[in-house]
Amino acid sequence: MKIRKPAPSDLSLLARWNHRLIRDEKHRNPMNVRQLGRRMAGWIQAKEYEVLLFEVDRIAVGYAVFRTAQDHVYLRQFFVDRKFRRKGSGRKAMEILFTKVWPKGRPVRLDVLVHNKVARAFWAAVGFKDYYLGLEKR
Repeated sequence: MKIRKPAPSDLSLLARWNHRLIRDEKHRNPMNVRQLGRRMAGWIQAKEYEVLLFEVDRIAVGYAVFRTAQDHVYLRQFFVDRKFRRKGSGRKAMEILFTKVWPKGRPVRLDVLVHNKVARAFWAAVGFKDYYLGLEKR
């Protein structure tokens, strides 16, 4: 597996994948693919977040969106295309992020919707522990 920064031509793929991520996790975000593409482009242009693509044999299999703060790394989005799930791609991508991208020893934080049992199991399998519980009343 290799990682690379996205090219402008990757933006439509990233937007479609972000839309799938939202649907897969059953998030309430109502944005469409075009809106997600504009948001992703804004993040990249403003350098608000770093975006990396993961490739196997030059085929894009997933991506990560994150930013490095002084005391931690915040992983905002992590996605592996459905065709490549349950084959070790997510674990390998996380290994690369921890060993080659993120500062050593810095905690990594991420958000997972409480009902998303598949994601929670994945994050536990790669070493994450419960840290924070957010509550909401609607």
